[in-house]
Amino acid sequence: MALVSFLAWRRWRSEKPQYVTATVSQGSIVKTVTATGTVNPVITVQVGTYVSGPITDLYVDFNSPVKAGQLMAKIDPRPFAATVALAKAGLANAKAQLQKDLANQTYQRLTYQRDVQLLAKSVISQDQLDSQRSLAQQADAQVALDRAAIQQQEASLSQAELNLNYTNIVSPVDGTVVSRNVDVGQTVAASFQTPTLFLVAKDLTKMQVDTNLSESDVGGVREGQNASFTVDAYPRRTFNGTVAQVRQAPITVQNVVTYDVVVNVSNPELLLKPGMTANVTIVTDRVDNVLRVPLQALRFSPYRKAYAHLAAVEQGGTRHEGAAVWVQDKSGLRRVAITRGIDDGTYVQVIGGKLTAGEVVVTDEVQTSKQAAARSPFGMFRPR
Repeated sequence: MALVSFLAWRRWRSEKPQYVTATVSQGSIVKTVTATGTVNPVITVQVGTYVSGPITDLYVDFNSPVKAGQLMAKIDPRPFAATVALAKAGLANAKAQLQKDLANQTYQRLTYQRDVQLLAKSVISQDQLDSQRSLAQQADAQVALDRAAIQQQEASLSQAELNLNYTNIVSPVDGTVVSRNVDVGQTVAASFQTPTLFLVAKDLTKMQVDTNLSESDVGGVREGQNASFTVDAYPRRTFNGTVAQVRQAPITVQNVVTYDVVVNVSNPELLLKPGMTANVTIVTDRVDNVLRVPLQALRFSPYRKAYAHLAAVEQGGTRHEGAAVWVQDKSGLRRVAITRGIDDGTYVQVIGGKLTAGEVVVTDEVQTSKQAAARSPFGMFRPR
């Protein structure tokens, strides 16, 4: 009898289910999305050249502070100075030609007036008077042509002086030189596109992080949300920022669509440098002091036949409807339907249902080898 009792107790103990449980608690749930990005200055200006020629002087270097209008480099001005001198000579020639034609205009007008008086006295013919009138009109047209030629030469001189001025490479903004791409003696050619000589960051105390966020995560991101990130240079320090812009233009690489999310961050200590890789976490939703259960508790369903009819109830609900947890008490398991809120991948907010803080919910069931064999499609002969 003792042996039979012992075997019956062992069988009852082996068949008694063992559960992994967790406690319903009050706390915060923070929903976040993560992405990687690059730290960049908010405003970066590319300083190029409009004219071609060899670099004769450099006045700034990497990390040099510059002011708007400050001379940064100089291109050999001699070819452009020669063009200016040639344009000045052309302008002087046009003005001299005007003076000559003005004198001719005065003479032709006087001759015409004299011929009018001679025709009245029948000294000259009408044809001679008409010929003189034509010469006077031609003189007027020549003077107008000379004045237009002077305007053309003045425009050519202005263009030559402008090109000469472009040999002085100046900074368009106040900032810091981030990159210098030329050296003294190097020839730059601006025939097809403007070459970039310097890269000037306007203000390095204000930076931004350009992140590539996947299309599955961008739906919950809004301007003004809090963000934090770390960089490899300072692994123990977290930098805080704010979402400034969610750009609409998609970025498609190998059929993967991402969107550029810009995070503004203050950099008063100049710790962040352009080009650093940032691991960004954006808080898309947050609730504090709410009732929460582990997410695994919503995925649990008991295996025992005694609870099979309960587990089948209210199946097929939506994301926020039909959710339930299993509460363990002295009588066994009890199914409690809840209405879920947001989740952070670990906890789920409970916004409705007969569930209180401190109750014990089941998250998993510990299976014995006999139970696992019974549920296996291979029975006792399942492959190891």
